[in-house]
Amino acid sequence: MEWKTNALGRAIPLEIEGRKLVPFAGAFADPTGAAIAASKDISTQSGKKKLRPVPWRGKPDKLTKSWDDLFDRLDIRDGATISFHHHLRDGDAIVLEVVKRLAERGIHNLTLAPSALFSVHDALVPYIRAGVITKIEGSMNGAVGAACSRGEMPKTCVLRSHGGRQRAIQDGDLKIDVAFIAAPCADAFGNANGLYGKSACGPLGYPKPDSEYADKVTVITDNLVSYPCLPWAICGSNVDYVLQVESIGDSSKIVSGTTRLTRSPTQLLIADLTARFIEAAGLMHEGFSFQAGAGGISLAATVFLAERMRRAGVKASFAHGGATKVLVDLLKEDLLSSIVDLQSFDLDAVRSCAENPSHVASDPFISYGPRSAGCVASMLDVAILGATEIDLGFNVNVVTHSDGLLLHGIGGHSDAAASAGCTIITAPSFRKRIPIVREEVTTVTCPGEVVDVLVTERGIAINPRREDLLERAKKADLPCIKISELLHDVREITGAPELPRFKDRVVAMIEWRDGSIIDVVREIESI
Repeated sequence: MEWKTNALGRAIPLEIEGRKLVPFAGAFADPTGAAIAASKDISTQSGKKKLRPVPWRGKPDKLTKSWDDLFDRLDIRDGATISFHHHLRDGDAIVLEVVKRLAERGIHNLTLAPSALFSVHDALVPYIRAGVITKIEGSMNGAVGAACSRGEMPKTCVLRSHGGRQRAIQDGDLKIDVAFIAAPCADAFGNANGLYGKSACGPLGYPKPDSEYADKVTVITDNLVSYPCLPWAICGSNVDYVLQVESIGDSSKIVSGTTRLTRSPTQLLIADLTARFIEAAGLMHEGFSFQAGAGGISLAATVFLAERMRRAGVKASFAHGGATKVLVDLLKEDLLSSIVDLQSFDLDAVRSCAENPSHVASDPFISYGPRSAGCVASMLDVAILGATEIDLGFNVNVVTHSDGLLLHGIGGHSDAAASAGCTIITAPSFRKRIPIVREEVTTVTCPGEVVDVLVTERGIAINPRREDLLERAKKADLPCIKISELLHDVREITGAPELPRFKDRVVAMIEWRDGSIIDVVREIESI
């Protein structure tokens, strides 16, 4: 196998399983875009929107009678690629139901292309071991990611950000045979949204690329309404079949332990420091915009930031990303003009998205599209993000732990980091006596050139590229520290961590949002 060193010094194979790979050349180099333009005729590329050969007259009959009727019509064969979305998070009931029924039909060698998987999907592991699923192209969490790290997946998996997934579908790198879209509200024509019904989840934007580019599209709903289902996030003109079921899942499980405000004194200190930095750096001004995730530190940072906004009489133009009650309350208080929501993280956000016209549902094209003429993320003044590791070059890891196990997805992390005016990573200096700062991260998912600040309970480390931010932070007497000093101080407490041991086999590739390969994940030795 021929390998090449990419721009971050990571060794990347030039071909895996017949796919020619393009090594990462820089956050904004986009070598794959040039390759696509040079090698593909837009009229013949595999990523084109699907076309119907002949329009029919009258009302199309898309409503199927049962799961068996649906699968008979879809005629899924061995080796197919099927896709799902994750708006229902741990409440999803459709992924397992589809895979179970396909397994019962004797289907094998499936590629799953989910926008993300959660702990509810740990039950997929037996289907991996049985050869029903042999590859995943999408974010992997928990037991599925661990199974991949242990070499249980026969083929090499691909991890992408939300924007990278949208680009891969649009460019034809990820060709989907059948998209299964769980819809809390839909009509018999296939128009669908996530705003209404017993399983309401808020925006339904993640499966939009699937609906437009997959060969066949099925909407599965537990709330069939009269035509037209309004507003539609998924357009029925892109949908082939509709199936009504008893339940698509439990939307109350959208909320998880990672989407609750932290009570940890350490994490609260980090959140307060983050808000202080944003104000001191001049990022908090009238009409500014921000993205803060749904993790405990991010939620607390938003609360502390709001306190400073009140004192300064500042109102933000919009907040972006996953919406929570914290943001909804700020919208009601008029500290925000709007929320641009790609995913609701709690039921308060779901209700707000349905009721408040200033709470706008988004999709991956609009929020993170790398091929767009700018996206919502590119309008952000500041993005507050997390990490499992960060190194001396400010490169960030969000997919593996320091033991090498693949346990998390990328989400919109790379997209927001690459697009926002200032990217802030928040994390404790160590977790369970394992330091977060490393000489080199175990896996690179986001290059240091787009990461500006690291905030820990021991101080704020600012990327040397951002002298402007460092100057303002020092002027405000904030506790600034060099990242190398932070590494040294934490090592005095924890000692040097044991490095994971890997085998030679590459089990997964990490794509940068332009399609180039920023790093690979190798099979881990037994632990």
